[in-house]
Amino acid sequence: MSETRTGSVTNFDAWKHAYAARASNLSVSEVRALFSVVSRPEVVSLAGGMPDVSALDGELIEQAFRSLMSNRRNYALQYGGGQGDLRLREQIQEIMALDGVHGSVEDLMITTGSQHALELLADLFLDQGDVVLVEAPSYVGAVGIFRHKEAHIEHVFTDDDGISPEALAEAADRLIEQGKKVKLLYLVPNFANPSGVTLTAERRAQVLQVCRERGILIIEDNPYGLLYFDQKPPAAMRSMDAEGVVYLGSFSKILSPGLRVGYVLAPPAIREKLVLANESAILSPATFAQMMVSEYLSLTDWQGQIDTYRKLYATKRDAALEALAQYLPRVKTTRPQGGFFLWLTLPEGLNSKEMLPLAVNELVAYTPGTAFYGDGRGANNIRVCFSHPTAENVKVGIKRLSNVVNLQLDLLDTFGAKD
Repeated sequence: MSETRTGSVTNFDAWKHAYAARASNLSVSEVRALFSVVSRPEVVSLAGGMPDVSALDGELIEQAFRSLMSNRRNYALQYGGGQGDLRLREQIQEIMALDGVHGSVEDLMITTGSQHALELLADLFLDQGDVVLVEAPSYVGAVGIFRHKEAHIEHVFTDDDGISPEALAEAADRLIEQGKKVKLLYLVPNFANPSGVTLTAERRAQVLQVCRERGILIIEDNPYGLLYFDQKPPAAMRSMDAEGVVYLGSFSKILSPGLRVGYVLAPPAIREKLVLANESAILSPATFAQMMVSEYLSLTDWQGQIDTYRKLYATKRDAALEALAQYLPRVKTTRPQGGFFLWLTLPEGLNSKEMLPLAVNELVAYTPGTAFYGDGRGANNIRVCFSHPTAENVKVGIKRLSNVVNLQLDLLDTFGAKD
């Protein structure tokens, strides 16, 4: 019998001998592990990637609920099909068109958030040791999924213009030469989580060519694309290649993560397998949640609500950049044109993971950069999420963070870096 310790409690696991080998790859992400801390009201959380749902008009949600219960109650409370509600899929076509994406309603499938779609795709394509190419850094949820599938996660150099096509080609060719199967490229091209950077139009075309020439399927995850501040991002990669790109979307950032509704647009053969996998895993996505989203889209000015979010998040982004310039001038940051996140680079010698307990003691939480790598990198990086706190609390949180960082810098300047 084995035991694990959680705080002061000892937990005996009588079934450790029975777990599949891949269960050892399951671990609490550094983002989820912070949830119990950031729920304390006195802590300013710059950690989790949560939208500010207080900006959502509650009356609109109540209106959608009343309409659903009056007109579609029996359907909403019943099982549904594995591909998802047809009416909602037709409405999603209108949303995708804003990003230049046009696809058949037959090739769309509803999922329980886009994370669920990514899990299904990983199940379909990845055997142990298969290679997934990802940005450096990459979304923590994707890293966790690929690690659990026992894939080889290869981070590819990424700068302010997004993932490098040259570095992508070099990494793919090197791994193929080593005899590895390079199956997937996963990326968030618009206002990426965690870096906030956007892949340029020129690089999108180049990345598509690199992957097309090597038979690598692209998974384009686009939860933030409509949350631009001033200028729309370039057209989606899926709009340029319908066969080589699987496109993921979500209502978590533009409506509510509590509804857990996402979608995937895939080439017909892949979509067919996704539907079968979806039915095998969950029978069907939650009908009630789908109907709520559908009613909301039918009855409200949802594009006007997105405009409200854009203005709100732009104000919070500006507050974060102003506070960083004032309190942490030695820290480098990305300057996103949309989305939720800033990516900070600390001066050499500082370790964001080691500093986190000190930050929590100062009543501020952030996500260490190591959460966004599968190879241990990111110790001198911090992801700051500005979307959820008020603009004033964003400033307060960064000022508190500066107390920790500047103290560590003073110690570093006085005593030098640790060996």
